[in-house]
Amino acid sequence: MNPNSDTSKATRSLPARIFDFYVEGFRSMTVGKTLWLIILIKLFIMFAILKLFFFPNLLNRFDSDEERAEHVRTELLKK
Repeated sequence: MNPNSDTSKATRSLPARIFDFYVEGFRSMTVGKTLWLIILIKLFIMFAILKLFFFPNLLNRFDSDEERAEHVRTELLKK
């Protein structure tokens, strides 16, 4: 019996088999690698770059945690 046959793979744990499934699928991709690269670049732009411009840290102007907490509390209660 060949140790690399399908029956020996069935004795491996489920997470290991799932991981191998995805690794083999990614290795055989041609166009998919380029698409994944585009997706990762877009995610980086969305979360890293846009955060700097559209989500400023407004709590930096307060000196202590108590002042920050009070500001958040009043803002939440106003709305």
